[in-house]
Amino acid sequence: MVRSGNLSVDSSASYRRTPSRTVTLGHIQPQAPSFRTVYCNDRDSNMPVRFKGNSISTTKYNVFTFLPKGLFEQFRRIANIYFLGISCLSMTPISPVSPITNVAPLSMVLLVSLIKEAFEDWKRFQNDMSINNTTVDILQDQQWVSIPWRKLQVGDIVKIKQDAFFPADILFLSSTNPDGICYVETANLDGETNLKIRKALERTWDYLVPEKASEFKGEIQCEQPNNSLYTFTGNLVVQKQTLPLSPDQLLLRGCSLRNTEYIVGAVVFTGHETKVMMNAMNAPSKRSTLEKKLDKLIITIFCVLITMCLIGAIGCSIVTDREDLYLGLQKSDWEYRNRLAIGFFTFFTLITLFSSIIPISLYVSIEMIKFIQSTQFINRDLNMYHAETNTPASARTSNLNEELGQVEYIFSDKTGTLTRNLMEFFKCSISGISYGCGVTEIERGIAQRNGLKVHEEERSTGAIREKGFNFDDPRLMRGAWRNEPNPDLCKELFRCLAICHTVLPEGDESPEKIVYQAASPDEAALVTAAKNFGFFFYRRTPTTVYVRESHVEKMGKIQDVAYEILNVLEFNSTRKRQSVVCRYPDGRLVLYCKGADNVIFERLADGMDDVRKVTREHLEHFGSSGLRTLCLAYRDLDPETYNSWNEKFIQAKSALRDREKKLDEVAELIEKDLTLIGSTAIEDKLQEGVPNCIETLSRAGIKIWVLTGDKMETAINIAYACNLINNDMKQFIISSETDTIREAEERGDQVEIARVIKEEVKKELRKSLEEAQLYMHTVAGPKLALVIDGKCLMYALDPSLRVTLLSLSLNCTSVVCCRVSPLQKAQVTSLVRKGAKKITLSIGDGANDVSMIQAAHVGIGISGMEGMQAVMASDFAIAQFRFLTDLLLVHGRWSYLRICKVVMYFFYKNLTFTLTQFWFTFRTGFSGQRFYDDWFQSLYNVFFTALPVIVLGLFEKDVSASLSKRYPELYREGIRNSFFKWRVVGVWATSAVYQSLVCYLFVTTSSFGAINSSGKIFGLWDVSTLVFTCLVIAVNVRILLMSNSITRWHYITVGGSILAWLVFAFIYCGITTPRDRNENVYFVIYVLMSTFYFYFTLLLVPVVSLLGDFIFQGVERWFFPYDYQIVQEIHRHESDASKADHLEIENELTPQEARSYAISQLPRELSKHTGFAFDSPGYESFFASQLGVYAPQKAWDVARRASMRSRPKVPKKK
Repeated sequence: MVRSGNLSVDSSASYRRTPSRTVTLGHIQPQAPSFRTVYCNDRDSNMPVRFKGNSISTTKYNVFTFLPKGLFEQFRRIANIYFLGISCLSMTPISPVSPITNVAPLSMVLLVSLIKEAFEDWKRFQNDMSINNTTVDILQDQQWVSIPWRKLQVGDIVKIKQDAFFPADILFLSSTNPDGICYVETANLDGETNLKIRKALERTWDYLVPEKASEFKGEIQCEQPNNSLYTFTGNLVVQKQTLPLSPDQLLLRGCSLRNTEYIVGAVVFTGHETKVMMNAMNAPSKRSTLEKKLDKLIITIFCVLITMCLIGAIGCSIVTDREDLYLGLQKSDWEYRNRLAIGFFTFFTLITLFSSIIPISLYVSIEMIKFIQSTQFINRDLNMYHAETNTPASARTSNLNEELGQVEYIFSDKTGTLTRNLMEFFKCSISGISYGCGVTEIERGIAQRNGLKVHEEERSTGAIREKGFNFDDPRLMRGAWRNEPNPDLCKELFRCLAICHTVLPEGDESPEKIVYQAASPDEAALVTAAKNFGFFFYRRTPTTVYVRESHVEKMGKIQDVAYEILNVLEFNSTRKRQSVVCRYPDGRLVLYCKGADNVIFERLADGMDDVRKVTREHLEHFGSSGLRTLCLAYRDLDPETYNSWNEKFIQAKSALRDREKKLDEVAELIEKDLTLIGSTAIEDKLQEGVPNCIETLSRAGIKIWVLTGDKMETAINIAYACNLINNDMKQFIISSETDTIREAEERGDQVEIARVIKEEVKKELRKSLEEAQLYMHTVAGPKLALVIDGKCLMYALDPSLRVTLLSLSLNCTSVVCCRVSPLQKAQVTSLVRKGAKKITLSIGDGANDVSMIQAAHVGIGISGMEGMQAVMASDFAIAQFRFLTDLLLVHGRWSYLRICKVVMYFFYKNLTFTLTQFWFTFRTGFSGQRFYDDWFQSLYNVFFTALPVIVLGLFEKDVSASLSKRYPELYREGIRNSFFKWRVVGVWATSAVYQSLVCYLFVTTSSFGAINSSGKIFGLWDVSTLVFTCLVIAVNVRILLMSNSITRWHYITVGGSILAWLVFAFIYCGITTPRDRNENVYFVIYVLMSTFYFYFTLLLVPVVSLLGDFIFQGVERWFFPYDYQIVQEIHRHESDASKADHLEIENELTPQEARSYAISQLPRELSKHTGFAFDSPGYESFFASQLGVYAPQKAWDVARRASMRSRPKVPKKK
């Protein structure tokens, strides 16, 4: 017997598959056998295998690992390791500063980080406990007993009631529903709310009551635990009969039971071995580009520190003279003998002295700023709130906020991302005749482009319009199809639509009240179309589909027909088709197949060339109208052929290895010699605001690529409709639909086909690239667009052609890739990310976009109709594509600007502080004498300059949100990385050198002649305290000088920080204890404040030190302005006018009108997830508006309102 985790094979089980061989390499654990055996209802037999328990833990730490693991996480940061080293150095005799100077700030930073980690982990622990203690009924001694989930074991028989969640992965045995079916909601797994049908094996239907269930002693042989949600391979052995198991019999943990009183099942996988838990791995960890550049800046600062220490060490070894009697050196002292030793020890002394040059609180401050930006600004922005679906924007990570401000390439899915994913059956083609009137959105766009007028055809009287059906053609409606030249094929098309699908009907069995639960909107639209054509699918059991057919035998006659479903050949992205084999009541066997045109055409019977040619033309016309197309075909089967094929199908279905591959191979045997029925065309309308959004993003310098699985014609026309491509662009089209490639495909030699396609692609790519480079060298050449299909892309991504493809693509403004697989989407994204070293963003809404979303720097999921997998894998989630404008141009730009300023400010304030200490070492003969008191140095970063920079990171705005969208060109500053260049670092470093010299030299030079009230000259601690006071004032006021928008929080934090220093100085200088070192500064501040010199210096020095920055900023603004400064100048007078205009309107309204006006400014519905937004006009007085009260504007919103169009005056009511 083969058991999990055990490599022994029982000879008595020779009929079973032998386990895979195991090779042990180094420390790699031996692999488990290729399948596991589970004994149902028999805990003793399962005991030796030691399957995992059902208790789950999602915490990162436990009581014992918290401290070591938490500290390890913190010391992965290079800055923390540096400060640990400095703290250790400060405990040695060579340190001039007290250990508290370095240990206190480091401890505080680590403590804050560990408390945050502990709090998050405690929340996870509480969540785990509540889940583990949920109860479930299991079978014990012929009765149902309630136990907590954590005590559940593999092999237990469990009873799950309606609306309850499945506690583990369970093999479905029996149900209270007839025919052993149950309905499952998988929203927790994939976000899809439509119900899925699951079907128990007929052999186990009886095990429903405890008496009967206790008799069940089956044996499950199945695959080892894995993370594939949609596959399951196994066999159930009951009384020596082997029955194949499929995903239809597996109920996954996390799903819930619906529309079923209760079910009984056997536990297969528990705890962390369940499929949902094996999928619960974090998305790939992403670090922003700015954060990587910050590491380089810190390494540069470290090099500056080493240089300063070397200068001091060399200076000390030169200056120290053994003859200086005051040093008291004896011949036995090491300093007396060795200048090299003097330099060596001085070097480490100075490292501890200058350690504050690297800001310890930088990372903590940036994390805090980003977190608040995400939770308070992005998540609560009402401009990105979608009222119809009650969906706010959601930042799922705060690591990448500033990355949103530097995106150069966007990779977008089409369906559900650019379009609404609300499918409507629009046209069809049957046996070479096209049906359906009406004009699509895309056709209107084409006509508009060509300057033509669209003639809207009037809808026929009695045309039906419902969700999923917008078809109008009297020739097919109400049984009129009987009079068409091809009534039999019409009938086959309608039956194919009604039978070949996986839709579940819900509700009353009447055409008006029925609700179709479909895996995709296309499926629902096709079944709805069949209903409106008179073939109403109203009921499904695991083996039968019931259709109410009208007008088949004669006009007006309605009959219910039951079609027995013998086999279902599932749709997947490789097959691109779905088939069912069904038996009519009269015994006729038919295979119905629907799928992509290229897949169906390859499998047609001979002699169908004429219909194929006409249908291909119809498909191209449908595609050019922006419609999604499917081809439909059927094949009549004789019983012998079917029975022989069915045996192979059952064998493939029972295979434990490569089941999917074997099923695909068997499907190929029957999906051939098909008769083409025709094709369907479904319209998927564009989302609101997509064309404007794409045009705005293009102006911002962002290049947009659309990666879709649709036909080339559809993709090109959607691209036209949403302003991605226009007639002024030069288009390069690389398609596999050329005569040369078609000829090769007709010959059928696969090797030859591959060679021909590769040669053609190579030739086209080279030709297009040469042409593109010619256009690039012309002064006013057209913009370029590239369109390539999946087959050609497969060869273009070959290593030999990849560079050519990349060069051509980067020269193009827009790129459209059609007929691409999910893997190709990810490959294209990686190509640009790694090959071009550009910042990329992927946006999609379905499971097929997950790999693309994870491959880009920033992944955005659209919470749409295709479930939530894209959202779960994303970094940010929005409800509509058009919200990208706000996310990138407003929040992205601001975040980038804010983080750049925060980093530069930290660098500047620490360098300024450290340089004053550095200048002092020249006066002390490089001896390493400290200039400042230990506590001054410790609290400078953590307390006296910490808050203003956080306010800067939260509220800094160069221009308002509306101006950011009005001038999208401003975004290019982020793409160029204008605010984090080495030139900018150089400017701030120069400012730091100048200010430190002013603060140090002014005070030290002038204090030579200064005396206190008792007539004594100032000592070291008087001078250093005065320098420190000037420094704190200058550095804090510098925040106001660099801010574009100053709020009350700026004043509060800047004033508060200066005040905090003065209060601290008063208290600290007023106390002394025998054991501390602050006898140096005892009473110093009181002595200083008793002199006029103190107040004069306090006014003069900060003003002179900031004068240089003031002049530089003025010169830069006048002669070398940034783009945003030009926009500021254009709109500098608008603020007051706008405010006056706004107040004037308010004054002219009656109270009732004022209330209505205020309410009209609010969205129709407010989500509990949204709330106050600083940057949303009309919402800053939300609660006041609700009460009909006009609230005056807030200071930080004046600039935003200034950029909005003035509202028309409302005439006064008489």
